[in-house]
Amino acid sequence: MTDSSPSAAPPAPPAPPVDADPRAHHYGVFYSLAEGPADDVAIVVGNCQAESLRQMLEGPGLATIRIPAVHELTASDLPYLRYWLSRAAVLVSQPVRTDYHGMPLGTAQLAALLPAGGRVLRVPVIRVAGLYPTHAIVRPPSDTSLVPPVVEYHDLRVLIEAAIRREGGAVPAAGVAARLDTRTVHTIADESLDQLRRREAANETVVLSDLFERPSFDQMRTLNHPGNPVWSAAATRVRAALGLPEHVVDPGRPLLDRVHAPREAAVIEAFGLDASPTDHWVVDGASVSTDEVRAAHLAWYAEHPDAVDAGLARHAGALATLGLR
Repeated sequence: MTDSSPSAAPPAPPAPPVDADPRAHHYGVFYSLAEGPADDVAIVVGNCQAESLRQMLEGPGLATIRIPAVHELTASDLPYLRYWLSRAAVLVSQPVRTDYHGMPLGTAQLAALLPAGGRVLRVPVIRVAGLYPTHAIVRPPSDTSLVPPVVEYHDLRVLIEAAIRREGGAVPAAGVAARLDTRTVHTIADESLDQLRRREAANETVVLSDLFERPSFDQMRTLNHPGNPVWSAAATRVRAALGLPEHVVDPGRPLLDRVHAPREAAVIEAFGLDASPTDHWVVDGASVSTDEVRAAHLAWYAEHPDAVDAGLARHAGALATLGLR
């Protein structure tokens, strides 16, 4: 992929940050704290999923640079980002809206910083609910960076319980029950997959939705944390789209492995999975009961009622399917 035509000398890298902290050293090449590759640099931009894809992409014909997730970038990071984009042969990006977080971080804005001949390849944000049909992502309008404690995923049963309690209603001691059967699971899974297909088409991304037509727990640890098999397949498709040879990367560890969601019996039955139901989360290797998460989230909802309202509106369809509204 190297362009052998004459070109201007590459720009000098920005100076390293003064008194670099451990985070800066973690991204050492990005922050000019370590020497990076000379040619065929690829920059992978997106949320926490981008780093997993980057690791699997690294290989013949393509050297990658580890950079912070897009939601972690600050104004002081922009000179480093501009420098690496000016040297990049490829930008692989999840769709990022223009002026994201008030900075020029939109996919089109970043693509404009590539050198002549630089290529852009879009990949979807992977979010599929089939294996975790009661779970959702909700952003409080008052502060979209806020997430509930313990685990950042909202259980729609607990969300409804918070709404009932706020209205003075009675809730069983065991909490609110959802209508969870194989039909419900498939309905939510099909709608979630259709949403992913629509995002892929709208943003002209590499297609990954077909990977989840018969999902497994190896693929998804939570509704938006894919496992290694997904990243291996995604990297193969990205490299194929770029005309690069296929290769296999073993990162030596499970990727995006910090949180594992509980597994419902109805989900296991619906997809014929060889697994057992669980009634707990796994966070950093430790078991956390659903009761503990429920209590922490109910307390958080009491402090952030707009999160409840946002969740009821955003996930009205799933709530109806689950018999919760």
